[in-house]
Amino acid sequence: MGELIGPVMVDVEGTELTAEDREVLRHPLVGGLIFFARNYSSRAQLRALVTEIRDLRPEILLAVDQEGGRVQRFRDDFTRIPSMQLLAANADADQLRDAGWLLAAELRAEDVDFSFAPVLDADDQHCRIVGDRSFAADPAQVASRVRPFMEGMHEAGMATTGKHFPGHGHVLEDSHEELPEDERTLEDVMASDALPFIECMGAGELDAVMPAHIRFVRVDRNPVGFSRLWLQQILRGELGFDGVIFSDDLSMEGAGAAGGYGARIRAAMDAGCDMGVVCNNRQGALECLEALQGFTPPPESAARLRRMRGQPGAMGWEALQQDERWQRTRSWLEELLARGG
Repeated sequence: MGELIGPVMVDVEGTELTAEDREVLRHPLVGGLIFFARNYSSRAQLRALVTEIRDLRPEILLAVDQEGGRVQRFRDDFTRIPSMQLLAANADADQLRDAGWLLAAELRAEDVDFSFAPVLDADDQHCRIVGDRSFAADPAQVASRVRPFMEGMHEAGMATTGKHFPGHGHVLEDSHEELPEDERTLEDVMASDALPFIECMGAGELDAVMPAHIRFVRVDRNPVGFSRLWLQQILRGELGFDGVIFSDDLSMEGAGAAGGYGARIRAAMDAGCDMGVVCNNRQGALECLEALQGFTPPPESAARLRRMRGQPGAMGWEALQQDERWQRTRSWLEELLARGG
């Protein structure tokens, strides 16, 4: 069967583990840890932190939001990645593949399992939280541009996570601050914003999905991440998706529709999430763990989560720096940033 991976992803305070961090990470329901910029000062420090975490919990999944543009947690020493909109507008398929490979290869060199990437939302400058994080404003263009990027991530031994199913780009509001509502019909959504998710699933490039904290009022009263209709009937059933479903951050205001933290994690699990993500609120994380006491993840969920591990054989940082593909891609990305800002 393989080892069980707990259904809760948490964060830690700083660049070293505190005594409380260690206590939380030892909890059997904790199966993942997400890094933020506050956890990073240098590659050497990150490697020491990762080693300490692995020694404490070898089976834990280590993740980060390393999309590029304004969402890149590790910067100094790591290659600065342009926004996906700037990248996609200036790159051919081979360059997109190389960029995905470089992003993933640098993280794998430091033993981080995966980045919550790529964004599959179709947007230009409409949604306050998406904007230039999107590959394009047209869903069909997102689908064609994101696939080589995901292929590159896979070449580096990293699983992909598409967000935010079935698409966040149509609403104006930021779900970190409030719960957006979308009044389109299911047919309209599936024929437009959901297209990148559907195409990437069909191509076998999508390993995980993060649903949006959005209420599609003509589809279901529950926000997507708490909706059995969206996650079980549509995503698992109609679309046949068998990858991981991560909740979006349960500390976001958009998650408040489910109630307190205990109610949020239970609603996410009941809807079909394999792992609930709780960021930047230690008390909230503890309440989630308390609410799931006695909960045993289904075997198929644990099997899915194991597939999110970084693949063995990653190049170390020194070998990466000597690699011609890395050198060429890093140089091109630096030129693009210099031209595009």
